[in-house]
Amino acid sequence: MIIKELEISKIDKVMKIWLEENMKTHDFVSPNYWKENYNFVKNILPESNVLIYEEEDEVKGFIGIMDKSYIAGLFVSEEYQSEGIGSQLIERCKEYYPILKLDVYAKNLKAINFYKKHGFKIEEEKENQDTKEIEYSMIWKL
Repeated sequence: MIIKELEISKIDKVMKIWLEENMKTHDFVSPNYWKENYNFVKNILPESNVLIYEEEDEVKGFIGIMDKSYIAGLFVSEEYQSEGIGSQLIERCKEYYPILKLDVYAKNLKAINFYKKHGFKIEEEKENQDTKEIEYSMIWKL
């Protein structure tokens, strides 16, 4: 198991996880929304600090941090969920950032409970401008 910075050669593997898990986890959002945003995310991903969890040359999950504190995404391939990969990625980020923030859909109870388990607190509730779904802004502080 290795947690390391994203190499550009692995971006397609990361994006495959991003697309598959967004469409599965957020089934209340049109799959077209994720497909339409694929290229945008793929282009801005290298501008973020992205850590991947890799084992035997297979990317099993990743976390992306933007603006020195915002978790733009934390995804683990479905077949590797509940193995502690997401927890290891979040804990690694806590070593580098004194504050972590994120937005999560209110309907994504699994993610909300995961972040609460890791010390995040809900700061506010708002409507996502693109999807019109309710989301929570959550924060963790050292």
